[in-house]
Amino acid sequence: MAHSVRRDAPELPDFSLLKRLARDQLIYLLEQLPGRKDLFIEADLMSPLDRIANVTTLKQHDVDKLYKVEHKPIVSTSDQMVRGCFLYPLTNWFLFPDVVNADKYYVILSVYFDISYSYFDVTTDEWSFYLLPLDDDIISLELPEFFRDYFLEGDQRWVRTAGSALHLLHSVYGPFSKVYGIGRCSKMAYESWREQVEEGEQRARQAEIGNVFLIDRDVDLVTPLCSQVVYEGLVDDIFRIKCGCVEFCPDVTSSDKSIKVMLNSQDKVFNEIRNEHFSQVFGFLSQKARNLQTAYDKRSGMNIKQMKTFVSEELKGLKQEHRLLSLHIGASESMMKKKTKQDFQELLKTEHSLLEGFEIRECISYIEEHINRQVSMVESMRLLCLLSLTENGLLPKDYRSLKAQFLQSYGIEHLLTFSNLKQLGLLVEQQPGETLTVMESRVGKLVNDKTAGKLTDAFSSLAKKSNFRALGRRLNLVPKSDEEYDLRVPRDMAYIFSGAYIPLSCKLIEQVLERDGWTGLEEVTRMLNGHEFAVTAGSNGSDARVKTDSQRIILVMFLGGCTFSEISALRFLGREKGIKFIVVTTAITNSARLLESMLDNHA
Repeated sequence: MAHSVRRDAPELPDFSLLKRLARDQLIYLLEQLPGRKDLFIEADLMSPLDRIANVTTLKQHDVDKLYKVEHKPIVSTSDQMVRGCFLYPLTNWFLFPDVVNADKYYVILSVYFDISYSYFDVTTDEWSFYLLPLDDDIISLELPEFFRDYFLEGDQRWVRTAGSALHLLHSVYGPFSKVYGIGRCSKMAYESWREQVEEGEQRARQAEIGNVFLIDRDVDLVTPLCSQVVYEGLVDDIFRIKCGCVEFCPDVTSSDKSIKVMLNSQDKVFNEIRNEHFSQVFGFLSQKARNLQTAYDKRSGMNIKQMKTFVSEELKGLKQEHRLLSLHIGASESMMKKKTKQDFQELLKTEHSLLEGFEIRECISYIEEHINRQVSMVESMRLLCLLSLTENGLLPKDYRSLKAQFLQSYGIEHLLTFSNLKQLGLLVEQQPGETLTVMESRVGKLVNDKTAGKLTDAFSSLAKKSNFRALGRRLNLVPKSDEEYDLRVPRDMAYIFSGAYIPLSCKLIEQVLERDGWTGLEEVTRMLNGHEFAVTAGSNGSDARVKTDSQRIILVMFLGGCTFSEISALRFLGREKGIKFIVVTTAITNSARLLESMLDNHA
């Protein structure tokens, strides 16, 4: 199970400070309101708030009652009527009078928002809560709506929030020396951050994070649509991890009730299996159970003094490990049952064929069967999108036929969803005469053209095309399938997809860090529709000294969400290169979350 470490990786910065900063500022705002107060919390903010300031902390600062705002009228009973409120997302904060009956409103807004109008007596304050550390190397902005708002609706209100989050990290853990990025949103977030840096004062200090990489989610839409097979990703796909916490149902806990479990590096059992391919997990857990039994069995030959030491020093730890081990064994068994029931191997085989570009007609038949049997609607949509992305769009006759079958199976109300998917380039039909080879030669011609810097109309029309095959060949994303892939000893990041595919997002990060920029990747960036940048932001990067620890810590910011599989791939890459990655994301995503955000009934 242990992966070889090429060189000692640097220590990660301590991100608990971010949590303390957010909590202290919240407490300060609450203390601005003397006396008892009721707190009204937008549903989406419940879990993040609990991670930062739990009920006990809030009660200590005179919070009387907590209400989850679900737009049903509530009557407040506190001394000064309504005294605190978080609204998130902030598009509907002005609906507040419909929800709460009171004369005065004190509204604490949880992210930057411009209130330039008001129809009632309202006092506002801003709680600068941008970043929630979910683990030692994962920080989330907890903005699941970012993907739809920006990439589908073109709403740029969160760009400044992302810039502010970057600014906070730069202020506390910087200064950063190099910033790389790709994507229009990344560029805007970078510019927003630079503006904030120029407005503020700079203090010289020892940097803890040296380099930053920003990436838009729509640069790589294939990766989040693949089935996850590393343990943490699979747990997220099946049980949904929310804010670093998962609820295991009774068939996992072997009892009559569900249990909420925090999944992070503090859970020693989970920490050893989280990045492993699922096929390796059961063997590891069995071995762990045998070792635990051996540790318990030591008691049999002990005298009283030894037993006393054992009870005071070891027993508590063993019991805790035993509890966690049973939960993860239960989760593994439950996932195995679910996945064999759904012909999971058959599903993965189809996915791998799509990624490799083999037996496409068989894949289409499989997807048709999936739709006609009315297996999960989101699953069918996922397969259609994967087919479209990997094939650079569907042939018109396939598109029409599959769309008709889908609407017949799952309901005509999904017509608008197809329009959303098309707009985002997730599910499109090829234009007449625009076969893969024609498109590739067109792109090739543009690349060789001296005036390629000027994006021609011909290339702009490909803006929403994925060019997946050409990118796959150029970056070697799909390893040759005739070679055996040993999942016990992964040789590259493809292990996260059973050796079938190296995630494009992670491969780009690897290549840019290796080349210290985008030089030599011009063809790739053109196929990805550009907006790439590499900037020396501070002085640290330019001196020729041996790389300091901070230079070996890379902060990767995903705008639009990132998956646990990508985080596992970056951890693997870090171990190989002797560097550490910190992942900052607008939210943790997976195929279901991403596609659900595209549904037309998403309100």
